[in-house]
Amino acid sequence: MSNFDLSSLALASAFPTNKILTDDKGLPSVMVYIPKFKMSDVIDGAGDSTHPAFIVNGVEKNGIYISKYQNVAYNNRAYSLPGEDPKVSITADTARKYCEDKGAGWHMMSAMEWGALALWCKKNGWMPWGNNNYGKDTRETMKKGVPAKYESDGRTATILTGTGPVEYSHNKQLDGIYDLNGNVWEWSDGMRLVYGELQVLENNNAADSSNSKAASSAAWKAIDGTTGELITPDGNGTTTNSLKLDMVSSKGKWITGTLSDKKDEGRGCSFASVTADTNVCDKAKAILYALAMLPDSTTFDYEGDYFWFNNGNAERFAIRGGRWADGAHAGLFYTHLDPPRSDSGWSIGFRSAFYE
Repeated sequence: MSNFDLSSLALASAFPTNKILTDDKGLPSVMVYIPKFKMSDVIDGAGDSTHPAFIVNGVEKNGIYISKYQNVAYNNRAYSLPGEDPKVSITADTARKYCEDKGAGWHMMSAMEWGALALWCKKNGWMPWGNNNYGKDTRETMKKGVPAKYESDGRTATILTGTGPVEYSHNKQLDGIYDLNGNVWEWSDGMRLVYGELQVLENNNAADSSNSKAASSAAWKAIDGTTGELITPDGNGTTTNSLKLDMVSSKGKWITGTLSDKKDEGRGCSFASVTADTNVCDKAKAILYALAMLPDSTTFDYEGDYFWFNNGNAERFAIRGGRWADGAHAGLFYTHLDPPRSDSGWSIGFRSAFYE
């Protein structure tokens, strides 16, 4: 038995949901298996339909694999490895290519997959901590990760992947997914705003590399807020009845009509304060819930997670989770829909995923 086989066996013995997956060059990544679940498993009173993260090109998957760690890059490919400084300063398109070049099934973690994890964590009573306060979580002072980079004033910026305490994992267990809260932002594929209009790929079709995410791709669809059906967008963010993100009384609001406050700048509010207009139907809301783009509870405070967006630009992509300096705003429900896909700031990274 090879050393690699022994490593895989040891990992599986200790953490049955963890697996070392290799790409088409035989190089490893540590992945966490997330079994398929229903919307009703994560949202009280929701229907029994499968969460869209587990539906790719109309086919239900038994589960998906998510990188245990924020990814690093070797030879222009993405890898999930412990004890590494996560790859940053990378555009959305380049990060996606680093994932997809690994072979069939590999992709950049999608917005639907992120939404599934966020809902699962909330339902199961653990909102993961993370490096959101210069090497530690804003809620405590003692537990820290191993520093990787520093601010100019000497404070910790990024930490090495997986070196934080167990509270930094999605399930508060050693077998969990680490650093979804803080450390570095993560590109979230398959979701964008076009002049404030929400556009997505159907279900988790963003996971299939053959479904183009180029700016002009026909795979992008708007969502009819009155029926919940996916519709062809008009390209101007003014598709009839499409879900659009407005700013109303300094809070984000999903509407189906004309934006009342449209600006080409980033503006934000607490995620808990985001609402939907009364004419947005339940089917459309279900898509927003699945994406973690609308609170599914009016009583939960989402622990201060923030929501940031630009509804006046031709295209804005999503980064999620926050970074090392975002404090209580960082977390699984923190979405930032202001960056262009070409952004490559030193606080933006990514995470690969895999389906069979």
